[in-house]
Formats: sequence, C-alpha cells, structure tokens
Amino acid sequence: MTSTTTTPGSATTAVALSGVTKVYGRGANAVLALDGVSLDVAPGEFVCLVGASGCGKSTLLNLVAGLDRVSGGQITLAGDANPGLMFQEPALFPWLTVDANVEVPLKLRRLPRAERRERVAELLRTVHLADFGRKRPHELSGGMRQRVALARTLALETPVLLMDEPFGALDAMTRDILHDELERIWSERKLSVLFVTHNVREAARLADRIILLSSRPGRIIYSTEVDIPRPRRIDSPEVAAIAAEVTERLRTEVGRHGQ
Repeated sequence: MTSTTTTPGSATTAVALSGVTKVYGRGANAVLALDGVSLDVAPGEFVCLVGASGCGKSTLLNLVAGLDRVSGGQITLAGDANPGLMFQEPALFPWLTVDANVEVPLKLRRLPRAERRERVAELLRTVHLADFGRKRPHELSGGMRQRVALARTLALETPVLLMDEPFGALDAMTRDILHDELERIWSERKLSVLFVTHNVREAARLADRIILLSSRPGRIIYSTEVDIPRPRRIDSPEVAAIAAEVTERLRTEVGRHGQ
C-alpha cells in the first residue's frame, strides 16, 4: 500500500498516478472504486476527468489531495507543496469577511501580517473582487463566492490545482464567465489543473486533454487531446464536436454498464 508522495520538481510531470487502486470496506462488503489508474499530468497542463456518477472521479481527486489513502499503486507530486483543492461548494467561513477567508491559508503559513494583507489584496484583484474584501459570504452571489474560494486556494501558492465540479451549481452565464477567469489565471500562473466535471462541453471548453473513466470500478478507457485554439467559447462548433465525441463514448460506457 502506497500513499501520495512528493519528489523534487520534474520538467515533465506535475502529477503522476501509477496503477492506483482504491477499495472501500473489507471482505464480502468491499467495493472497488478505482482499478489500476495510471495518469501523468504535465506542468501547466489542464486535464479534465469525466465519467458517469460513481465512477471514482472525486475519489481520485481526494487521493491526489492526500485526503484519503490509496489501496495500491502510487501517486507522486512534483515539488514539496500540497495541491490546492476546490469543491462544488465554496466552503467559506460565514462569520469571516472575504479578506479574512482568503487570509486563512496565509495565517497557516505564518506569513507576517503586512505581507498577508498585501497578498490578500493581490489575490482579490486577481479574481476581480478588489472592492469586496469587507463583505461576508452571504452578501455575495454564488459566482462571487466561488471566486473567493479560488483566491483562497491560490493563496496556497501551489503549482497544482484540483477542482471537483467547482462550477456545477452555477447558472450558465456565471459559469461561462468563471471559465474565462479560470483560464486566464491558469495561463498566467502556469498551473497544472486536474478538473472533475459531469459537463462534457465544459471539459471541451477548458481542457488540454479529456480523460474518460469507466463506470465502477473506475478505469481510464479513453483519452483525447483538445486541439482547439484558445480562447474558446463553450457554444462554438469546435467545442461542440469534441463534446459530442466524448459524450458518445460515455453513452456507450453507461449502456454497457447498465447491461
């Protein structure tokens, strides 16, 4: 049994999964969630994971984040920083201001107060919320709360960003705006992103590469490069064509599993 490990920075790999297996429970009640998943994410690469509900997408992210332990295989992260993790819910502290929420990781890193304030201001400018630092989460829209959550994640100063359906609960227009913001930040900071989504068109809009997982147990059954110039539009014919191809393969897999 091997858990997530870190190694010195690599010129070719930011995240490496080698034969990763995850089993929940024991004996007759054991459930095989992931089975022999091997995947490399290059520095600066944007990879989207898609698949039917229950195929192990979120489990895989939790393993990479170190929130759970693998049952077999190995996960290797380049460098010594833990990855940043964003969920569908922003999970902000409701009693804290926006400034204070973003400041939490900086306090954990024990940065001096003056430096924390400077970094918070910079991060809020990055997500276009410079004028909202004194607001509390309930005063913000859903999209704005996700921007705060993104700023808080970026405060970790990690080169690897893990995102578990971060825009799934948002309306289409807000989601489209945040796609643009995420793409801009990803490009500027040269982040490596592993992004889970049920929305195949969202994957085609954002990804350099789309990975399709089989129904449980999760195995990689298809991978495709998305060779569409950026910036992209989610309603463009090119994005729709990639999404249609992946959707057809997903439909086949769901039908096979249903039989």
